[in-house]
Amino acid sequence: MRLYHSTASPNSRRVRMFMAEKGISIPFQPVNLAEKEQFSDAFKAINPRQQVPVLVLDDGTAIAEVPAIWRFLEESHPEHPLLGSDATGKALVAMWERRVELDGFAPTMEGVRNAVPGLKSRALSGPHDYEQIPGLVERSKRRVANFYADFDARLANVPFMAGADFSAADITGVVTVDFATAAFKMPIPEDSRALRRWYETVAARPSAKA
Repeated sequence: MRLYHSTASPNSRRVRMFMAEKGISIPFQPVNLAEKEQFSDAFKAINPRQQVPVLVLDDGTAIAEVPAIWRFLEESHPEHPLLGSDATGKALVAMWERRVELDGFAPTMEGVRNAVPGLKSRALSGPHDYEQIPGLVERSKRRVANFYADFDARLANVPFMAGADFSAADITGVVTVDFATAAFKMPIPEDSRALRRWYETVAARPSAKA
């Protein structure tokens, strides 16, 4: 078993953090995105969508997409659950992680891919080329600003994204903030006190360095 990943990929980081939280050790196989290794015939044979991360099992089965990799890891290593421990908990983690992804991670990715000159004609990752739409950049900035405001209000009432316990929703959250700060120049606003408190707590976890 091995994880095809890139240190430049926020989605890869989401899986590495998940593994670190659960104490799972799987060999890493780097994919050099800068050298366009994801478009090579060898990698396309592993994942035709030409994206990382991909978890390849011992029998050769390839599992792509972050939630799918998380599900496999959670089911095969149930200790220290990150996707919820009962029916209600699982539903709440899925709900809040989805909201973090749609409202924070996705608009950050959209804004970056439509703004970076080196991604011209590559506004969406995957096997097809799409031209950048500059107008989406400003909309993405508004969406990220709203994400910060909405989740600042959410975290004024709970310690973590999905409630009382650290979960996969917090992994997507901290990766989103770091991605937006580094690549989109949108750090957490100074007046978002609850969100900043949450971020300082989560960013201090050893897994945040994964």
